[in-house]
Amino acid sequence: MARVTAGLATSHIPAIGAAIDLAKTDMDYWRPVFAGYDWTKEWIAQSPPDVVVLVYNDHASHFSMELIPTFAIGCAERFAICDEGYGPRPVPEVVGHPDLAWHIAASAILDEFDMTIVNELTVDHGLTVPLSLVFGQPAAWPVAVIPLAVNVVQYPPPTSNRCFELGRAIRRAIQSFPEDLNVQVWGTGGMSHQLQGPRAGLINEPWDADFLDRLVADPDSLRTMPHIEYLREAGSEGIELVMWLIMRGALGESVELLHRFYHVPASNTALGHVVLEPTKENP
Repeated sequence: MARVTAGLATSHIPAIGAAIDLAKTDMDYWRPVFAGYDWTKEWIAQSPPDVVVLVYNDHASHFSMELIPTFAIGCAERFAICDEGYGPRPVPEVVGHPDLAWHIAASAILDEFDMTIVNELTVDHGLTVPLSLVFGQPAAWPVAVIPLAVNVVQYPPPTSNRCFELGRAIRRAIQSFPEDLNVQVWGTGGMSHQLQGPRAGLINEPWDADFLDRLVADPDSLRTMPHIEYLREAGSEGIELVMWLIMRGALGESVELLHRFYHVPASNTALGHVVLEPTKENP
């Protein structure tokens, strides 16, 4: 049977992708950011997954105001890199896992989640930057990737609780897949940041630290967090953190924290990163 072996969460700041692509990672400004992923690179190289279910948000790159799915799963064999206005990032095309993706889609829909099935999808920095942070600049990504796009751009986004419950549904789906697969679930976006308006540049370090604490030890307390709290405390783009709850829901009741990293600023954003592993007592 397939199994969820780990969860990873990370910010997906576009300037990080540009720093990698333009060979600026060793600059004084960026060096501390990338150092925070050294542990993760070594860890994943020792036990690479077969598949990553990567939860991200599209930034009006593939989707637009004409079509705004709340939850959309990519079921294709391959996903091209989209042009976000300055050309596609020079990274490998993403290879999917259609069999597992379709299984997750069917299982989630029968579990009463209305998933949008996408058979033609281009992916933007929300998906590619996390891959670059963890795997560097390979000729081909070393894992299959199932993109799971979540609407956190156009109000209303899904609730914290709905995202957590979707993670649990994804866990059930993976565990019922008959092939022996090592699967990780990644949640991306955040942490606190605001890109426009009078509060542009907002970063709330104490709130971010509390979120990370609760994500590990008390995720139930995050399930009731309303949209307005994300907006008030973490800025207009802080709502991206609901995608971390999908990852956390997929790991079961209890987890072990393997790695935690936090850095400000990265561009105009608070950068957060954790690696979690389900404990053995999880069903």
